[in-house]
Amino acid sequence: MVVDTGVLLAALDANDPRHSAAIATLAGRRTSAPVVPAPILGELDYWFRKRAIGGAWMALCEDIAAGRYALHDLGPSVLLDAAKYADLRLGFVDAAVFLTCVELHDGTVATFDHRHFSVLRTEDGRALEVVP
Repeated sequence: MVVDTGVLLAALDANDPRHSAAIATLAGRRTSAPVVPAPILGELDYWFRKRAIGGAWMALCEDIAAGRYALHDLGPSVLLDAAKYADLRLGFVDAAVFLTCVELHDGTVATFDHRHFSVLRTEDGRALEVVP
């Protein structure tokens, strides 16, 4: 499962109204470590600071270092592919999350952004399973 910014943010912010759903999603699908596309880290850092969630950044980094999440870097070709999604009004980070699913052949994305992710299709026409 590839994880989008909102789900990780909600999981690490006990005051987020979607906290329980995020925790349940991350806990319920653990056959392997959820994949964190590297581009979402910048968004998470921004939101942790904006919400003044002390310790959340360190907790996330420790979880990644401990293998609870698998950090996934984008290669140059995926970076270029992500930039092409601008015409669809899909932001770079969302495009990177989608393309991480495609690159890893992982059909599940943990996101609260159903509007964007429910309409995206892989090259062979498959839709992603969007959870929660």
